Amino acid sequence: MRLHDAAALATVLAMATAIAGPASASTPAHTHTHTGTPEGVAAPAPASAPSTACPANAGWDTPSPPRHVHGDIWYVGTCGITALLVTSPQGHVLLDGGTARGAALVEANIRAAGFRVEDVKYIAGSHEHFDHAGGIAALQAASGATVVAREPAAVVLERGHADRGDPQLQELEAMAPVAAVRRITDGEVLALGPLRLTAHATPGHSPGGSSWTWRSCDGVACLDIAYVDSLSAISDDHWRFSDPANAAYLAAFRRTLDTVAALPCDILITPHPGASELWSRLGPAATRPLSGDGACRANADGARARLDKRLADEAAAPRPD
Repeated sequence: MRLHDAAALATVLAMATAIAGPASASTPAHTHTHTGTPEGVAAPAPASAPSTACPANAGWDTPSPPRHVHGDIWYVGTCGITALLVTSPQGHVLLDGGTARGAALVEANIRAAGFRVEDVKYIAGSHEHFDHAGGIAALQAASGATVVAREPAAVVLERGHADRGDPQLQELEAMAPVAAVRRITDGEVLALGPLRLTAHATPGHSPGGSSWTWRSCDGVACLDIAYVDSLSAISDDHWRFSDPANAAYLAAFRRTLDTVAALPCDILITPHPGASELWSRLGPAATRPLSGDGACRANADGARARLDKRLADEAAAPRPD
């Protein structure tokens, strides 16, 4: 079943029209004109950056126009939730699908950037929570793409809900189940045409957390991209990271932080753009360079400090009934 959220589509296309100017009679309003480049093929950056800045207090489903990131990468998510389209002449990889409501915005952004959602061949993701994976089922139906995930996330995607293995279980909403998720493993490379995206097991925020790295070239400027999963140590009121029963989970979380610190990482992007201060580095409100040394290590170091604080807070607080 195709997505038909007319209000969401109209909102995003209105943004795209404001950015690109009025379309000619021969050019669809939802498609940039990429001279000599057929629709669905990786396209160059637009001549000017989108003029619509995301507000600091943006919600998960606050619309954003699509934004060219670097080389073959487009930001097609909302102001509050990331979705990335990694493009190639042989098809595209979509990283994360947003919320159930946000899926229509993601599809509209793919089209507004000049690509066909039907050319998305793979949908991968960061973790199996409804704010990032709630839209995957609809986007799979719209594109016909194969969804890939590590085993802990794949089980949740197919079932449509988490279990007590997730620290946040009692705070999570159910999702539309995803059909026939292909399992991937730590270190596996997802290949599509010239694209080579490496999956990294990064559990902690959720059991199935995954991060992705790949090399992206914009002309001769080739950079290492790291799409790093959420690293926040949060839970519902009945789960404690310091509980002896969760010692293995805590140890895996600490290994995740070591993994993230060592990732190749010229450009860091996170599932919540604010976690990596993306809007200060991309878009009309940017005041800092998009790329920089040590971003993944700094991200991991900050998460390690927050995890240690969480453990200290648990030790000081009475155990819940």
